[in-house]
Amino acid sequence: MSKKIRVVMSKLGLDGHDLGAKMVAASLKNEGMEVVYTGRHQVPDQLVSTIMQEDADVLGISILSGAHMGLMKRLMEKIRKEKIDDCLIVLGGLIPKSDQPQLKKMGVDGVFTGGSNAKDIAEFIRENLKK
Repeated sequence: MSKKIRVVMSKLGLDGHDLGAKMVAASLKNEGMEVVYTGRHQVPDQLVSTIMQEDADVLGISILSGAHMGLMKRLMEKIRKEKIDDCLIVLGGLIPKSDQPQLKKMGVDGVFTGGSNAKDIAEFIRENLKK
């Protein structure tokens, strides 16, 4: 039996709207993944600590506030500082197409905008795992 894919799902920053993140987390569980939902109002240090403690394969982040560029820059800097290179980073929310190339340049592996199909997210995760 192969190891279940371990996902840490979180809301980064002050954005309190978490229904979408909870729905994606539930869908990923239904797809056979193990999901740890950290809740709202997380900061980069907390997330880096959590993905290390949980030995996460995937970090899923939801941001609807429009603060994704600054928040993701700080998060990706912390991830690099801790030399975490085996965790797939997936971002979802209200992310303009014009920001997506810069986010990928920062190290975000996948970007999913509002209305994305959870099965597509699960498929992306399975196809792109770094472990």
